[in-house]
Amino acid sequence: MKILVLNCGSSSVKYKLIDSTTEHVLAEGGVEKIGLPDSFIKFKRPDGTKGVIEVSMPDAKSAVKTVLDVLTDPKEGVIKSFDEIEAVGHRVVHGMEKFNKSMLITPEVIEQVKECYAVAPLHNPANITGIEAVTELMPNVPQVGVFDTAFHQTMPPKAYMYALPYEAYEKYGVRRYGFHGTSHRYVSRRACEFLGLDYEKQRIITCHIGNGASITAIADGISVDTSMGLTPTEGLMMGTRSGDVDPGALVYLMQRYNLDADGLQKLINKQSGVQGVTGISSDMRDIEDAIARGDEKARLAMDMYEYRILKYIGAYAAVLGGVDVIVFTGGVGENQISTREMICRNLAFMGVTFDAEANKTRGKEVEISGKDSKVHVVVIPTDEELMIARDTASIAAKA
Repeated sequence: MKILVLNCGSSSVKYKLIDSTTEHVLAEGGVEKIGLPDSFIKFKRPDGTKGVIEVSMPDAKSAVKTVLDVLTDPKEGVIKSFDEIEAVGHRVVHGMEKFNKSMLITPEVIEQVKECYAVAPLHNPANITGIEAVTELMPNVPQVGVFDTAFHQTMPPKAYMYALPYEAYEKYGVRRYGFHGTSHRYVSRRACEFLGLDYEKQRIITCHIGNGASITAIADGISVDTSMGLTPTEGLMMGTRSGDVDPGALVYLMQRYNLDADGLQKLINKQSGVQGVTGISSDMRDIEDAIARGDEKARLAMDMYEYRILKYIGAYAAVLGGVDVIVFTGGVGENQISTREMICRNLAFMGVTFDAEANKTRGKEVEISGKDSKVHVVVIPTDEELMIARDTASIAAKA
């Protein structure tokens, strides 16, 4: 079954065409700058070379149409017609308590996703726009929604409730939901396959560390706690997001800077994190370069970034009553050798030993703990699209 996986944002669309039988990626790419005069699609050809086409895409429908046109292009494409696409899987960011698993898209599901707009105003509307575009262009093709929050719906109330008036939860659904669920689900399972362990008998901490970052505690195959909350702002320090911060400090800053709600959203989501502390960049590669030049704020930001990862791992080891496997994934987790080393060496008290030579790798599956380590520490590149394709194939086959 050929599955088209779409991740639709407000100004971009990422896609992969995957053969669900072989799990081979047939094509991949992305549309950027939707709605702007210089919009374009970039893609990878079957031979591995890359192509870019500038094309006017005023809205999401035209962006999805452009993706389909490139996939079926006589020169650049890999399929002859839209008919070869047997199902479409969509990343949907927020499902609140409405969805604890991937779902076949129906009018009822669409309405429920729209009810989540208030807690994910930047993401869910874009996800729905992509679904509606596919419905119009390929009305007979089954579509499946795979929710970032679904994996974390197994958290107990003591983990997901905030110490706010209970009415906030009852009336408005204010609680911790967590995100990156598809990634945490994939890498935790894949880590156990890689290590030859029984997934449902392990205590696992998965560290999805990148521009956006979250850590999840998994016990016997289910998520029991995760660092992100009602929104993706809570938890770790990120590229431009603040992560954990005293809410009293936010009230104070609203008063000092004369901020309204939109101004506060911008401050904590776009102007904070690594970018906010350094004033240089949200990209950790730029921060590493600045550290090499002796930049003190860059060094501070790196120390803060790594310290918070270490602190969450320690907390989740306590929650789990010990840990059997720690997984690094995401852009930083897969590629930043120095950060992995710093964290592993500071986990010696848990019985973690470190293989410095094995750690000298980027973007590959590898165990970086020593042979005598009491905890397996592995790097597993994430593959959310494959997870979405698997769910889509399984659900579409029953549709």
